[in-house]
Amino acid sequence: MPAVSKGDGMRGLAVFISDIRNCKSKEAEIKRINKELANIRSKFKGDKALDGYSKKKYVCKLLFIFLLGHDIDFGHMEAVNLLSSNKYTEKQIGYLFISVLVNSNSELIRLINNAIKNDLSSRNPTFMCLALHCIANVGSREMAEAFASEIPRILVAGDTMDSVKQSAALCLLRLYKTSPDLVLMGEWTSRVVHLLNDQHMGVVTAAISLITCLSQKNPDEFKTCVSLAVSRLSRIVSSASTDLQDYTYYFVPAPWLSCKLLRLLQCYPPPEDGAVKGRLVECLETILNKAQEPPKSKKVQHSNAKNAILFEAISLIIHYDSEPNLLVRACNQLGQFLQHRETNLRYLALESMCTLASSEFSHEAVKTHIETVINALKTERDVSVRQRAADLLYAMCDRSNAKQIVAEMLSYLETADYSIREEMVLKVAILAEKYAVDYSWYVDTILNLIRIAGDYVSEEVWYRVIQIVINRDDVQGYAAKTVFEALQAPACHENMVKVGGYILGEFGNLIAGDPRSSPLVQFNLLHSKFHLCSVPTRALLLSAYIKFINLFPETKATIQEVLRCDSQIRNSDVELQQRAVEYLKLSSIASTDVLATVLEEMPPFPERESSILAKLKKKKGPGAVSVTELEDSKREGGELNGGSDRGPDTAAMAASNAVTELLGSVTKIVHFLVFQSTPSPSADLLGIRSAPPVGAASTSAGSLLVDVFSEAGPTIPPAAVNDDGFLRFVCKNNGVLFENQLLQIGIKSEYRQNLGRMYLFYGNKTSVQFANFTTTTKPVEPLVEGGAQIQQVLNIECLTDFSDAPLLNIKFRYGGALQNLTLKLPVTINKFFQPTEMSSHDFFQRWKQLSQPQQEAQKIFKANHGMDTEVLKAKLLGLGTALLDNVDPNPENYVCAGVIQTKSQQVGCLLRLEPNAQAQVAHTAHSKVTAKCLEKISHSGSEYNRSLNAEDE
Repeated sequence: MPAVSKGDGMRGLAVFISDIRNCKSKEAEIKRINKELANIRSKFKGDKALDGYSKKKYVCKLLFIFLLGHDIDFGHMEAVNLLSSNKYTEKQIGYLFISVLVNSNSELIRLINNAIKNDLSSRNPTFMCLALHCIANVGSREMAEAFASEIPRILVAGDTMDSVKQSAALCLLRLYKTSPDLVLMGEWTSRVVHLLNDQHMGVVTAAISLITCLSQKNPDEFKTCVSLAVSRLSRIVSSASTDLQDYTYYFVPAPWLSCKLLRLLQCYPPPEDGAVKGRLVECLETILNKAQEPPKSKKVQHSNAKNAILFEAISLIIHYDSEPNLLVRACNQLGQFLQHRETNLRYLALESMCTLASSEFSHEAVKTHIETVINALKTERDVSVRQRAADLLYAMCDRSNAKQIVAEMLSYLETADYSIREEMVLKVAILAEKYAVDYSWYVDTILNLIRIAGDYVSEEVWYRVIQIVINRDDVQGYAAKTVFEALQAPACHENMVKVGGYILGEFGNLIAGDPRSSPLVQFNLLHSKFHLCSVPTRALLLSAYIKFINLFPETKATIQEVLRCDSQIRNSDVELQQRAVEYLKLSSIASTDVLATVLEEMPPFPERESSILAKLKKKKGPGAVSVTELEDSKREGGELNGGSDRGPDTAAMAASNAVTELLGSVTKIVHFLVFQSTPSPSADLLGIRSAPPVGAASTSAGSLLVDVFSEAGPTIPPAAVNDDGFLRFVCKNNGVLFENQLLQIGIKSEYRQNLGRMYLFYGNKTSVQFANFTTTTKPVEPLVEGGAQIQQVLNIECLTDFSDAPLLNIKFRYGGALQNLTLKLPVTINKFFQPTEMSSHDFFQRWKQLSQPQQEAQKIFKANHGMDTEVLKAKLLGLGTALLDNVDPNPENYVCAGVIQTKSQQVGCLLRLEPNAQAQVAHTAHSKVTAKCLEKISHSGSEYNRSLNAEDE
């Protein structure tokens, strides 16, 4: 680069920058900038032609103003004119301005391209580099069309200087990434590959970045680069640190080039040429040997460079997976890093060993480090390192150590971070099933898993244990006994109740001989959990009850009494009501033979891949990719134990036709054997998504009894307004507005004067996509993926006083069924309060002035909660008013003041709260506007007397 002469200092630019820095306020800065812009505009429009120095100075000022955040709409032509200058500094500023401010759609792009072509053909290396940098920085398709064929020629030309070759290689890489269809190497391929033999290390470093990118897309065209890359790597690895002085970094020769060469080799399989392969193996052995040598410097830069090369070499060894000696040596080297004091090295070692564990050559070597990995799982402070340790335990698990690893993972699960618990649960479930020799151990493990982390046990997990128990006759009795004992715990997770209800409903007869687990004891144990469970679990338990009538006729009267009670046959949930009515009818009119046919034991499930494994593959997050690769390699050794993945509802379809023939009067008999009331929100194991979710067809409170014998199916009633969470937001702005089995709606809002902004967060709690998702307020994303959340922003303006909150209607389709929900948005008049401070004298003077009937309102109400001073203060402050101290003569009273801001008027409000613990009453005075506020607040206050006055301002 040419030296900058003293005259190129641009004193005017320095003065302008100094003036900007000395501005005391934003207004002063804008004023100075506008003055300068006017001066520059007048200079550009003047009759007198500007010299190159002046153009450069003014263009520099425009560039500085743009970088300060101001729009620039002129000066582009002057910048283009600078490109034709023969002075480096003027041309440099012109290219800089164009790179920053000119977009690809500019009308000047043709002039710019012509100037670039002139510089590229000038053979002046400095000008050529400036032109190439501009092409790379802009990187538009138009520039790719104009120069994609010219740049390869410059890159491989024999007379091109090394600095230009470097710029040309990186410029071509940029164009290839933006427009790969326009960058066609063709005849230049072999000559570009041979740049790996260039004597200049900078050219090789730039060229290898280009070749690596091209090889990933067209490996066959560039496969000749392998031998050249190995040759270059060998020269670097075998050289001393003094041989490559200009490219030695803290005693490590060319570390960046070495890493890039190793990464390039990972794009190809092991070399077929024996000599090349031998040379590469020798290079890798040398790298592993150097890792064992004492460090030549204590600087962290030395160890970082050295370890970077080592990890790339280990990645290449793992990629080839054909050299047992190298794989074992790599594993031993990584094992040393597991106890290194540097956290990043421990993380990288665990991550690399996860991949090594999948190799047949190094799996045993990885297993020798099991105690170190278990210790890392227990003691690491960084959650990401602990997660990698869990991944490695999962990867190294086989039949010889499965029980130890599963026990350690279960132990860690009790204190594991919430972010990784679900993935840990899936891994424990897969390992317990895959390596279970004794299926009683598998049942114990899964039940223990539910006990420890029940909230994170997905439906796939408890489905799977049921499927395996059904498919394995030798474990059914043990499973029934174990789950019966687990249900006796005082605190029992709902997933445990589901498993218990299903298994006891199918195999409770296997333990009925013991007086401690007699049929009535089993039924009473299950029914004691009934009132604590959600609707789907209650539906499952009702199905278990009807199974009990078939297994244990002596329980028929007791179960019929339960089904006959009003809480069942008049249940507000249509699913529970329908099951109770139909099961009661079935048990009353069906003969013993019919019951035995309808309620026979579930048949074994056909063999299919475990859906737990499928879910783990689809799970996103740290480690997900490596886990997928591990499972692909593990399956080569054998499929998972157990049966297929069919949900517990599968027998319903098979039995429905026979049942309908036997009991033609009951038209909805298809629900008899459905243990789970709807397709699982998190897994559709049969691929059926037609049934609506629980509660989708719930009737209104005014019509609790559904005609279960009608010919027409139940219809979805109009959505009633749901205001359950509305009152909770009177004194707060953030929280969960609504939540059910499918959807969670969170809210976050802020208000200032008469304006407000509300953020609504719609979260899909299932793993099934919501389709046609619409709201009445403003458009949102129509598809909400399972487990995803979308956001909606509402801008609110208070035009005048109001009493009714706006309504939000939400519609979407879940599993083919339309969901319709209407909520009250928590926008109340008190949200537009502005707190006002005033003295005792001013407060009571205004209070006495507000004596008109329309200016005062009173309310006496009973407290909903105990009268705690801090709680009362928090609620009053949450109302939006200012809480005034030492104003009321009675220190027990609370005094507040504020102004309600609307677009049409401002209403001043005064409030007095008079707690009366003995009488439990309150007295209130306020205007029309504030009466609405008081009505809302009285729902959440204590027992007190509240007075509220208001005036229009």
